[in-house]
Amino acid sequence: MLGGVFADRILTVPNVLSVVRLLGVPLLVWLLLVRHADGWAFTLLILSGVTDFLDGKLARLLDQSSRLGALLDPFVDRLYLVTTVAAFLIRGIIPWWVVAILLGRELVLTLTLVIYKRRDLPPPDVIYLGKAATFALMSALPWLLAGEMDWPLDGFGRAFGGALLVWGTTVYVWTGVLYTGKAIAVARSIPAVPHQSA
Repeated sequence: MLGGVFADRILTVPNVLSVVRLLGVPLLVWLLLVRHADGWAFTLLILSGVTDFLDGKLARLLDQSSRLGALLDPFVDRLYLVTTVAAFLIRGIIPWWVVAILLGRELVLTLTLVIYKRRDLPPPDVIYLGKAATFALMSALPWLLAGEMDWPLDGFGRAFGGALLVWGTTVYVWTGVLYTGKAIAVARSIPAVPHQSA
């Protein structure tokens, strides 16, 4: 019964953390592209990763999972990733082909949601490997940014961030293939629901 109550709640600790992360997106863009305040942007990226980790843990620990949280958390993850990657492209921190691969994957998965919608089905469950890929990519970004700063570990930041970027991108694409396969299987096995005209 408790889980059912929390399922419809909006004001929960995990949801507040997700909204705080969401508000951090325009601030991050401003820090990266207007102020070129890489140290502050690095700090914000780290804080975003910590709050992303905490909101999932707290949702389970406090029994505050909610429908809004299930939608908001992955949305903010993707928004942070796409926005940061785009800003890094503009700054010349990552190459254009990495951005093309990541955005292409998001576009394909967005299109597959139509298959579920036409069958009145919820989106597929999150693949744990996909969360690991997102974590690797979100971990790569602050290290790549650290490689742009003038400090003793800039070389390590570039190398470590680059390795995480390659690994994360590879797994991100692979999970995209898995999600697409699931959508194709649904399209083949479940007929679309006919929509009644008004």
